[in-house]
Amino acid sequence: MKKLKDLYPEANSAIEITGIKLNSKDCVEGDLFVCTMGVVADRHDFIDDAIKNGASAVVVSRDVGKKSVPIIKVKDTNRELQKVCSRFYDYPYKKLFMIGVTGTTGKTTVAEILYQLLGDGCAYLGTNGKKYKGESESIRNTTPDVDRLYKYMSEFVDQGCDSLCMEASSEAFYRHRLDEVAYDIGILTNIDEDHLNIHKTLDNYIDCKCQLFRQVKKDGYCILNSSSKYFDRVRSACNGKILTYGFNISDDLYIKDYSVNGNITEICFVYHGEEYKVYSPLLGNFNVLNVACAILTCLAKGMNIHTISDRIKVLSQTEGRMEVLPFTDKYLILLDYAHTSDALLKVLEYLNSIKKKRIITVTGSAGGREKKKRPLMGKVVLENSDLVIFTMDDPRDENVDSIIDDLIGDSSNTNYIREVDRTLAIQKALSLAEEDDIVFIAGKGRDNYMAIGEAYLPYCDYDVIEDYFSN
Repeated sequence: MKKLKDLYPEANSAIEITGIKLNSKDCVEGDLFVCTMGVVADRHDFIDDAIKNGASAVVVSRDVGKKSVPIIKVKDTNRELQKVCSRFYDYPYKKLFMIGVTGTTGKTTVAEILYQLLGDGCAYLGTNGKKYKGESESIRNTTPDVDRLYKYMSEFVDQGCDSLCMEASSEAFYRHRLDEVAYDIGILTNIDEDHLNIHKTLDNYIDCKCQLFRQVKKDGYCILNSSSKYFDRVRSACNGKILTYGFNISDDLYIKDYSVNGNITEICFVYHGEEYKVYSPLLGNFNVLNVACAILTCLAKGMNIHTISDRIKVLSQTEGRMEVLPFTDKYLILLDYAHTSDALLKVLEYLNSIKKKRIITVTGSAGGREKKKRPLMGKVVLENSDLVIFTMDDPRDENVDSIIDDLIGDSSNTNYIREVDRTLAIQKALSLAEEDDIVFIAGKGRDNYMAIGEAYLPYCDYDVIEDYFSN
């Protein structure tokens, strides 16, 4: 809580400010309403609603006339939002050891692994929600809007956390949600073509990924996957010391070998000339890289390798990421967020290496996103699955049948079924599955919504599967 004059001396007002809000519907008494320019809305248009709901003061960037509460005018409300949140929440990112993870795929898994390895003092923020000290809460965006982001960081500090491992999405940098944050460690998993509906060009997308590493402190670390396609581009943007991980003998953490024995992945790596082995319960060759990335990050932070190794042995599955579901032992059910051709191929290559009978894949493609990636996604799943059930995946304003047409493209493969309703598609896959099959449900992981039109309707793949087996 702060007085308005503490945030804006020119206001000379002793009004108590208890929160900062962007959504006029969320405003309550004591809130400071900041009129940012959204993707489709100018929040100046909602000032009266915000005041009606209780907002005690408003920050604007244009003349709005006289109102019943103090009006503070600034040059740019979007940029001002971070500055006022920093002042209001007492610069919480300066009180936390900040770890940012970016990449087209793998960032949720790496961030979750680090959350577990770093222990009770570490908080997590990303696709799988807000987590700290055993508490968990779902959130809408991978990297939340600034008002929520700073509030969450302040909560972490108040709860005694000393570190935050957060997913830093390209969209968050594009929307300037993270401009004020300096990172102790920045992490790159990989970069593949994605989110071009927002960034328009691959070059813009890569540049937004690079921004994380520009914001690493000079005495911090940039942890890079040396096999990433755009490694050199990211390396040129780095502040701080660069450390690499991967399968190159020159890497700071060199993955010498790995093997899968049952449900355990044994990884042999070399660090500072010494050879080590760790045993991970996370499956898939891509998770070898994810674990290696997390190990190198922990080492850079000063953790002991033996402590790291002991904690890796007891890692929990990352929700919605190569998550093996426990509802039946007749066949394998795997839930994963894979929604690009590269991510789908990596999972399916692994599944084909372990399958005993068929792979049944349920997948779709998000509406309002880049259409040109769909034929390649469809090609990957059709060529690497025995049966594909094409369905919806956040269609937004697009027709689902049209999206499925794009996925099928000009493929001559006929090993697919169309089922627009995702609940019915998953139920169909489970009813068709026989002993020793693999049912791979891709695209949404543990998302708790389905985006249809402008609405976010309650929906979760996990719940659909759980309901199927409980009936």
